[in-house]
Amino acid sequence: MELSFVKYQGTGNDFILIDNRSGEWNQLRISDIQKLCDRRFGIGADGLIKINSIEGYDFEVDYYNSDGSKSFCGNGARCSVAFAHELGVLKDSVRFMAIDGEHEAVKSNNLVYLKMNDVSTIDTSQKDFVLNTGSPHFIHFTDNVADFDIVAYGKQIRYSDIYKEEGINVNAIHQLGENSFEIRTYERGVEDETLSCGTGVTAAALALGEKNTVSGEFEYRVKSQGGDLSVKFTRNFNGFSNIWLIGPAVFVFKGSVNV
Repeated sequence: MELSFVKYQGTGNDFILIDNRSGEWNQLRISDIQKLCDRRFGIGADGLIKINSIEGYDFEVDYYNSDGSKSFCGNGARCSVAFAHELGVLKDSVRFMAIDGEHEAVKSNNLVYLKMNDVSTIDTSQKDFVLNTGSPHFIHFTDNVADFDIVAYGKQIRYSDIYKEEGINVNAIHQLGENSFEIRTYERGVEDETLSCGTGVTAAALALGEKNTVSGEFEYRVKSQGGDLSVKFTRNFNGFSNIWLIGPAVFVFKGSVNV
């Protein structure tokens, strides 16, 4: 069968997107997803997303990592909103369902504002922090992101006894100024460094906010390998709420492929 697709990227995090509102591709196999995401034998992408119809929402974001595993993806969700806009979902604010629950998003010019779920707890028992922003993240604070071997370190943490079964994303961050930091991320499911990770950027911003004991409304500007993002949030005694991941979602190309 011939599969029509669109390719989008969000700060270098790239995705194959499929309009599956008719349900035509409900039975797409994991092996097909792996092949389509393969950068040598397929289209090439960090993940694949099916835009599904779902009652009570504008659409569903059905996300798969390049190895076929499922998770929530912040940059993928932002690209899904941009794609849905091109499919005719032209509301100022959209509501969609994902694997971690309901989300709200707004597309404004070339930016997509994605509301993330509240985060009430961060494990700060060690010098490195652990939290979940739709996907689990390990946050390592370092003074040198540019020369940090994120792949070797990421594999060490991801395949350690405590995380090897479920997996975890591993981020190295360095604070640049009061309101900014840089980040590199090793993603489970891709099992390599990606140029950007939306849930990772969000997790890092919250972790840094916790580390710096910020209070009230706050915003961090984030420099990832693939471009700039920002994260807004409110921190109080209940944790973090009103969390927004903000950044570009860019059309790359469209095409078709036999599956």
